[in-house]
Amino acid sequence: MTADGSLPAPLKLRAVHRAVAELRRGTPVLITAPDGPLVVLAAETASATGLAEFSRVTACPGVLLLAPMRAAAVLHRPVEQSGPAIALQLNSDLLSESVLHGLADPTAEQLVGVTPATVAAPPQSAAALALAKLAQLLPAVLAAPVRTGAEDATAELDLLAVPAVDVLAYPSAMATGLRRVAEARVPLEGAENARVVAFRAPDAGIEHLAIVIGQPETQDAPLVRLHSECFTGDLLGSLRCDCGPQLRGAIARMGQEGHGVLLYLAQEGRGIGLMNKLRAYAMQDRGLDTLDANRALGWGADERSFLLAATMLRELGLTRIRLLTNNPDKLSALAACGVDIAGREAHAFEPNGVNDHYLATKAKRFGHLLG
Repeated sequence: MTADGSLPAPLKLRAVHRAVAELRRGTPVLITAPDGPLVVLAAETASATGLAEFSRVTACPGVLLLAPMRAAAVLHRPVEQSGPAIALQLNSDLLSESVLHGLADPTAEQLVGVTPATVAAPPQSAAALALAKLAQLLPAVLAAPVRTGAEDATAELDLLAVPAVDVLAYPSAMATGLRRVAEARVPLEGAENARVVAFRAPDAGIEHLAIVIGQPETQDAPLVRLHSECFTGDLLGSLRCDCGPQLRGAIARMGQEGHGVLLYLAQEGRGIGLMNKLRAYAMQDRGLDTLDANRALGWGADERSFLLAATMLRELGLTRIRLLTNNPDKLSALAACGVDIAGREAHAFEPNGVNDHYLATKAKRFGHLLG
């Protein structure tokens, strides 16, 4: 313990990382705060066992916390967005795996006759949804306060407790704590003088990669590209996006210049993860664009953190760069993190007949500079 009674930083990261694992396996978690602990259970992974454990330690059936846009779809009416979550009151007859999953997942079959009322969301709602997002689950969480006298039950079930403040601080702590852990020469097509540098956070969480071409640290403003991993585009050659051409095109251009860095960030689907990206694709097939599909799942339009990239650049000894991008948000985000942007280099590719609407949406709704 530190002098003020709180956990040291590495233990805070470890506690959040363990809480993420508990949610993914369908186990309730305690989110603690000055006004008392909140029991939370991810709707996506809720099982009969998890629901029984939840009911054993809570004082009421609980509320389902949803992002406002998802709550509006469930209620079939607009909702007033006064905070990060809308709380839907659930009766005990709604506490089942199928109902919770249907309320959380817009790609599931439409529920009939389920019209929960809205109630005040608990203070820990932001941390509860943030924890589900860190687990890359649908941001939908069953929540209720711990009932009086449930201490023995929580101890017997060995429920993990994590402070709300540590959950909310976790992404920044992970980003600033990244350190290089391994590297090797990896000749690439179009850039034979390449090496891959692997980065990892202190709690051995998600890893990110830097593809370093030549000796960019010797250049005044080397070319840098931030590339969020895309399994479907980078590996499978999906035509739904332009990620594959952007990845290979960036490497080829850096190979031609002789120097450059491509940061390959583990932020699939603008930070929502591969499973949720596939759900977003299903929503796009129903008529939504790429922005509204993410929001329909309860996620933001873009959930990525570019503080990760700034930390990696610092570890590579790069403070002044030229950024290969069409996304102005990357420019402003890196500049806010202290990176000196000497200029922007355009990186656009022609539509392929499948991704035309996707590219048009990026230009119109995300402000990407594709012209």
